Amino acid sequence: MTATLAEPTLELVQLAAFTPSIQPGVTPDANVACFLGSPRPLLIDGQWLPAAAGRTFETYNPATGGVLARVAEADAEDVDRAVAAATRALNGPWGSFTPAERARFLWRLADLLEEHADTLGTLESLDNGKPFTYARHGDIPFAADTLRYMAGLARGRHGETVPLTAPFQPGQRFFAYTLKEPVGVVGQIIP
Repeated sequence: MTATLAEPTLELVQLAAFTPSIQPGVTPDANVACFLGSPRPLLIDGQWLPAAAGRTFETYNPATGGVLARVAEADAEDVDRAVAAATRALNGPWGSFTPAERARFLWRLADLLEEHADTLGTLESLDNGKPFTYARHGDIPFAADTLRYMAGLARGRHGETVPLTAPFQPGQRFFAYTLKEPVGVVGQIIP
């Protein structure tokens, strides 16, 4: 159940020197500095890829107003690639997993958030301008808790049995049932 993702290749990293804008008094660890120091590609089908159009955009540190990072700018073609990959996964191994197996993946992701809470808290703090303490001890634990809540929902996904009566057959009792099944994949671009 362990998935590994290759880091972005050298072709994805622009060789131009870039120093992220970080407010005085904040010293990011090596992981944060490395993450911010190179353009961030898209993760599609388990691979780090540049945007199809090759565009990136700058994201700003609200505390300094300076450029914090450069990020691949996804467009409709990238969403189509991601949806196609997700559809393959849904029609392949992911769709065949039991609810308990899906729940274990979500629990593992929550564990990883907690394991890397300092790094993620620093990135979140720099990206949205909130104090590190709120990001590290509020946002990250809340995200992990939300994943665990969703894991519980994955295990408890079920339909309902509803008693019915039919006016044309007085006194007879019938049952209808609902069966909840995934309907497909949704693509979304989030700034």
